[in-house]
Amino acid sequence: MKAKTTLLLLALVLVPKVIYSQLKAVDYIDGNQKLSGFVSKPAIELKNKPGVLILPAWMGIDEHAKESATELSNLGYTTFVADIYGVGNKPTNFQEAGQKAGFFKKNIKDYQTRIQLALDQLIKQGANPEEIVVMGYCFGGTGAIEAARTAMKVKGIVSFHGGLAREESRKIDPIQARVLVLHGADDPYESEAEIKAFQSEMRTSKADWQMVYYANAVHSFTDKNAGNDNSKGAAYNEKADKRSWKELLGFLKEVL
Repeated sequence: MKAKTTLLLLALVLVPKVIYSQLKAVDYIDGNQKLSGFVSKPAIELKNKPGVLILPAWMGIDEHAKESATELSNLGYTTFVADIYGVGNKPTNFQEAGQKAGFFKKNIKDYQTRIQLALDQLIKQGANPEEIVVMGYCFGGTGAIEAARTAMKVKGIVSFHGGLAREESRKIDPIQARVLVLHGADDPYESEAEIKAFQSEMRTSKADWQMVYYANAVHSFTDKNAGNDNSKGAAYNEKADKRSWKELLGFLKEVL
């Protein structure tokens, strides 16, 4: 047994990562709308077969989401990148992305449905339904928090620079999943009022929650394609990106 374990560890070190996880398209549907996400299965699964659902930013499935799926799969997690907009509806520019993301934010039940359908696919692909975390970037971070608000059957929620707002008229229900919010300290898109309201919501819901701020970081601080000009409100921050990723990995180990 020890010899086998040693060989597996050597393989992980010596063989390129790409061999250990390969993204594959998975088609599924929401009514008449075709959806197409991506699954990445680990070559060597963790004992309890945990899964991570990844919700992309407002431009839809992108390289950032795929890269995260692959990296986590290399660590033993089965991952699934959700298709929120559907085949043929991917935005081609920021204006379209704002409109499409805005639709789902306004029609929150439709967003919740698309998240649940993706969660179902993650489980169909072999993830343990009792050991799942939902994570998301920007618009996807908003979706991850919605998964907590609607009591989806997951153990943890991670939001990277996601929207925190909630309509005041919505009832606050108990939140069972552990919540981790990774936030740029200088993000101009989240007002102090929204942040305080979110934190109050977490307390009222009796959630097990954490919120980590990153200095000199604005919106989209994990997106390498966001440029580096903080004055634009959205920009990449290498230090915040690396620190938040480590925070995610520690959270996954704790929760799963």
